[in-house]
Amino acid sequence: MKKSFLTFTLAASVLALSACSDSGDDKTIVTSDAGDITKDELYEEMKTSIGEQAVQILLIEKVLAENFEVTDKEVTAEYDSNKEELGESFDQFLTQNNQTEESYKKVIRLNLLQEKALTEGIEVTDKEIQTQYDRQGTELNARHILVADEETANSLKKQLDEGADFAKLAKENSTDTGSAENGGNVDWFGPGAMVPEFEKVAYELEIDEISEPVASEFGFHIIQVLETRKVEDQPALEDQKDKIRSDLAIAKADQSTLLPKVAELMKDANVEIQDEDLKGALDDILNPQTPAAPTE
Repeated sequence: MKKSFLTFTLAASVLALSACSDSGDDKTIVTSDAGDITKDELYEEMKTSIGEQAVQILLIEKVLAENFEVTDKEVTAEYDSNKEELGESFDQFLTQNNQTEESYKKVIRLNLLQEKALTEGIEVTDKEIQTQYDRQGTELNARHILVADEETANSLKKQLDEGADFAKLAKENSTDTGSAENGGNVDWFGPGAMVPEFEKVAYELEIDEISEPVASEFGFHIIQVLETRKVEDQPALEDQKDKIRSDLAIAKADQSTLLPKVAELMKDANVEIQDEDLKGALDDILNPQTPAAPTE
């Protein structure tokens, strides 16, 4: 599933409550022998606990919906995709997060709105889409040697170029204990299973070709692809084109630009917070603090 830009549980709760809450309403919503609870009391309690975050989420949703369109069809497609991905555990996922189908779709809509704001103006070519489609239709069987520093990686690559046994070097040197004992073999995998740096290089290698050292968050990899195979029953390109385009645009986007873009939309919307207790709710978005320069 796609990662949410905002805290999932909080966003879901705020969006769900906003659909059934009216400010300034003293209507009783809970009765008991110990006392009743009114909408105003609930509002005041929520304002104290999550008021500022709630204002941020609701305003982000409103200004984005004013400037970008997300259709019910898009929301349903993403919902169905998530449901299919999680399979039998989907209902458990909703329950664990205190969600219903309706409230979860609200979160999906907000997430899609943020994606459209983030990827506005980013171009994805048909060639890039075709390349990604071909990649999604192919799985690789590969092995690697993972070491902590580039110097060691270069030394091992030199040995491999001179005819050293890959499996032996992997067993003796690789810090990936899960694959080292198996000669560095990571078995079959498809797109999204490995860190991006590993995946990019692996899919560009010819069979049996050994890569130069590849840096990732885990260290330096030396990769060799042993086999490839086609994915069975891959959907047609036309059925996946929009999703692939969206995924590639998100991958290209700089996520640090999202909040500044939201801030500009809020300024254009002339937002005025009437509740004195929540006056500063948007300060972090409208007036972000610049990190102080390090002192000597």
